[in-house]
Amino acid sequence: MADLTIGKVTHYFDKIQVAVIKITKGDLQIGDTIKLQDKEGKEFTQKVSSMQIEHATIEIAKAGDEFGLKVQKEIKNNTPVVKAK
Repeated sequence: MADLTIGKVTHYFDKIQVAVIKITKGDLQIGDTIKLQDKEGKEFTQKVSSMQIEHATIEIAKAGDEFGLKVQKEIKNNTPVVKAK
């Protein structure tokens, strides 16, 4: 199965390295691997270890959800979020 673009970054908090991600298609769960691009446009992969909505931890995010995710590198708004297969 091919990689699937499931959403995008709507905001990035640089001081705490948290991206706000809006899921537009499919779902994302703890343990999934995603692909993102850093602010220089270089792709990196990251395993999802924690997601939060309004400071409450969630296990799965579905289409329409917007949640916070700690990221390893600085990223830009509107960066696509790709679920790796």
